Amino acid sequence: MIIEHVLLPVRPDRAAEFEAAFARARLIIESMPGFRTLSLSRGVETPGTYLLLVEWNTLGDHVDGFRGSPEYEEWSRLLHHFYDPFPTVRHFEPVLASGARPAVAASVPEAQ
Repeated sequence: MIIEHVLLPVRPDRAAEFEAAFARARLIIESMPGFRTLSLSRGVETPGTYLLLVEWNTLGDHVDGFRGSPEYEEWSRLLHHFYDPFPTVRHFEPVLASGARPAVAASVPEAQ
C-alpha cells in the first residue's frame, strides 16, 4: 500500500467553493483502479491548508494510472485553480499503524 500525502493551499475565502468542487472530484478518484481510501482535512491553525491523504494499492496506480488517465484531466479542471502555490505530492509506505480510523466528516448524515 502507498499513501499519497498532499498539503493543499486554498485561500480561506474560497474554502466552501473548494470543498464543493472536491466533493465532485472525489467521485472521479474513487472510481480509479487501485484506489483504496481518501481523507481530506482542514487545518485548525491554518484554515486555508487542507491535508489530502489517499491510499493506493501501488505507486503505479497513482502515478501511471490516475495521473496518466483522462479522468485526471477532469480532476485537474475541478481543483487545480484553487491552489497557490501548487502543492507538492509525496508518497509514503506504512511502517506502523495503531488505533481506530478517524471519524468521517460531520457533513455525512448519520443513520436514524
